[in-house]
Amino acid sequence: MMETKQCAFTLRIDCCLLRKLDYIAQYEGRSKNREMKHFIKKYIIEFEEKHGVIPIETDSFDSL
Repeated sequence: MMETKQCAFTLRIDCCLLRKLDYIAQYEGRSKNREMKHFIKKYIIEFEEKHGVIPIETDSFDSL
C-alpha cells in the first residue's frame, strides 16, 4: 500500500480499550499511534482479500 500525505484523526474510545491498546503497543514495541496504524492496515488487507480492492481516488486526498 502506497503512503500518501499524513492526516490527523481524533478517536473517542473507552478508557479500558485505550489501556489495553497501550498494553499491546508496549508489548509489540510500538507507540499507540503506530499500533493503531498496524491494526488498520491489517484490517484493510483482510477486507480487500475478501471483498476486493477498495477504489480510492488519489485526487480526493487534496481536500483533506
